[in-house]
Amino acid sequence: MSSAPPYLMHTYARQTVSFSRGQGASLWDNHGVEYLDAIAGVAVTSLGHANPEIAVAIAEQASQLLHTTNMFRIEWQEQLGKRLCILSGMQRAFFCNSGAEANEAALKLARLHAKARGVVQPQVLVMENSFHGRTLATLAATGNPAVQRGFEPLMPGFLRVPYDNIEAVRQVAEQSPNIVAVLVEPVQGEGGVHAASAGYLQALRQLCDKHNWLMMVDEVQTGMGRTGAWFGFQHAGIVPDVITLAKALGNGFPIGACLARGKAAELFSPGHHASTFGGNPLACRVGCTVLDIMQRDHIPQRAATSGHRLLTALQRALRNHSEVVSIRGLGLMVGIELNRPCAELVGRARDEHRLLITVTRGTTLRLLPPLICDDSQIDDIAARVIRLLS
Repeated sequence: MSSAPPYLMHTYARQTVSFSRGQGASLWDNHGVEYLDAIAGVAVTSLGHANPEIAVAIAEQASQLLHTTNMFRIEWQEQLGKRLCILSGMQRAFFCNSGAEANEAALKLARLHAKARGVVQPQVLVMENSFHGRTLATLAATGNPAVQRGFEPLMPGFLRVPYDNIEAVRQVAEQSPNIVAVLVEPVQGEGGVHAASAGYLQALRQLCDKHNWLMMVDEVQTGMGRTGAWFGFQHAGIVPDVITLAKALGNGFPIGACLARGKAAELFSPGHHASTFGGNPLACRVGCTVLDIMQRDHIPQRAATSGHRLLTALQRALRNHSEVVSIRGLGLMVGIELNRPCAELVGRARDEHRLLITVTRGTTLRLLPPLICDDSQIDDIAARVIRLLS
């Protein structure tokens, strides 16, 4: 790791390597050394680096129209909103620039829902080990004390319960009449790659219906095919009231979305919420191009198949490894939990095996390869990880 570069705030523990170009699942540093990318910009470049179709769309749109304002109709935005709503079962979309902004929009919907119900001091139910962003509201919703430290007092209005534990939710529901919404991730990526059971999400849906809560699902990391379905909640056969998206929606171009249905879709009115850059023609054309490619190439189904291949290879090779506690995943989200802190594996994987990985929660090696990886690349990722841990 290096100290902060001159003139940049010290907000990241940056690795010393710098990349000059990429193609598909490969990146090349400034010295021409090739690396296999099993991070994908933290689940962002799902269609690979330098995707030619996305490059063409960016160039063409940049030569035509980058930005007007949301005071005017934007055709690409309307097209993207319609397509996302059809895929997700939602009815209306709000576009922004990031996952944190999308979650902020969802939390504002929860406040408006509370106002409509006459709840003066509303509470949103959130989960331990969750991650929803680094703005003041999403930081308060996040279940990681390490990222909250130094920013106290945290914004009030959140109740935290264990993840994938429906009894804990039922107990809190009996004691807390001011709950107006639940915010949950289908898979806790930053929390160590833990997937919620289908029964848990189904029971949450039932409790939300019973108590008139909004069910809000954070799909920022899981959405857009990552888990082997278009959205992580679809594995449970439910439909939330609100979902949030970002990351893979733009394949590296900044875009976020908050989608809603039913009463949640009608809560915002002019003046309630806005974004200067959100939903501009360039971002939304990129989003439409991402959808074009994903639908044509059956990317969610491909992620399901590739994820099974990767998980199976790792489990077969590492099931008796003395340091491996668990190997888990859903689609192309895979976590290998060790019985010790393993942050040093990031540098070793990079320098010794030319493999880019992350470690989350201190003890879990996380793999988030591009969804366009072929079988040989999936096998190569598995082989390099196995050598790393051997």
